Amino acid sequence: MALNLMANYKNWRKYRETYNELSRLTARELSDLGINRADIGQIAKQSAGY
Repeated sequence: MALNLMANYKNWRKYRETYNELSRLTARELSDLGINRADIGQIAKQSAGY
């Protein structure tokens, strides 16, 4: 159970880090990457393995 909690925490941290980093980018930077601001949550979830 402790390992499961640790894995969940790591996934959550990865999600938050990705989400926060992408959120800091300007609209121009996101556009250069081919990302729409509305897609940030989904991209962060994919990055974390959700």
